[in-house]
Amino acid sequence: MMPVSTQTNALFDMAAGFVLHTGCHVFLTGKAGTGKTTFLKYIREHTSKKTAVVAPTGVAAINAGGVTLHSFFQLPFGAFVPESRPGAGFTLSAAGGTDLNTILSNIRMGREKRKLLEELELLVIDEVSMMRADLLDAVDGILRHFRRRPDVPFGGVQMLYIGDLHQLPPVVKDDEWNMLSAYYRSLFFFDARVMEGARPLYIELEQVYRQRDQIFIQLLNSIRDGVIDEDGLRVLNRRYDPSFHPEPEDGYIILTSHNYKADRINKSELARLQAEVH
Repeated sequence: MMPVSTQTNALFDMAAGFVLHTGCHVFLTGKAGTGKTTFLKYIREHTSKKTAVVAPTGVAAINAGGVTLHSFFQLPFGAFVPESRPGAGFTLSAAGGTDLNTILSNIRMGREKRKLLEELELLVIDEVSMMRADLLDAVDGILRHFRRRPDVPFGGVQMLYIGDLHQLPPVVKDDEWNMLSAYYRSLFFFDARVMEGARPLYIELEQVYRQRDQIFIQLLNSIRDGVIDEDGLRVLNRRYDPSFHPEPEDGYIILTSHNYKADRINKSELARLQAEVH
């Protein structure tokens, strides 16, 4: 990947230029609040290319205004083995894996979906930090097959990856990784086999627009990079008030580390409501 370092506005314009006016693959990254979502919106509004927007999870797909990768490409859940195994049958076992031949033999593409894949020019993958390498290789194989360009990465489709690798990583079960570790150095998207012949241009947006307080921005960055020092910890601890309990009408959002904690809070708050249930 080729690093780029200029002013932020120039970076945004440069990235847009590569996506809109070339066939170059692009990986656009940047910390929270640097304009990645704004960039995606800008591309959707200004591109003349036939474009699809996908994401690894349902929530991410909704936020991006797209669909999930599994839905768009009719992919089975579980691990994808990047080698063809003649005679391999479809398996629902995650540890068993699925190869390209098996995927292609089980896909039921209608005429309209086939035409969409054949005419596709730009594929945008949002929240790419969660994108697994084996899933990207499966996408590559499907595009090569249905676009009848087996020797060209992604069948000639331009790829735009958007995301922050400091955020949510790919999810893999132990039995899946035990099998896939024979094929991949890691399950991050950049270690997919297709990347060997389709390296994207790397562009990192730098200006944070979501926050204005430079001390707070530096604090967030140090936590993000895992290098917070004693001064940063003191700033955080000065804000800690264990006796603080906001009133419901204050509109505070409670962040928790685990789903079960969030579920417990939500159930408790719902139980307090006296209105009719809908």
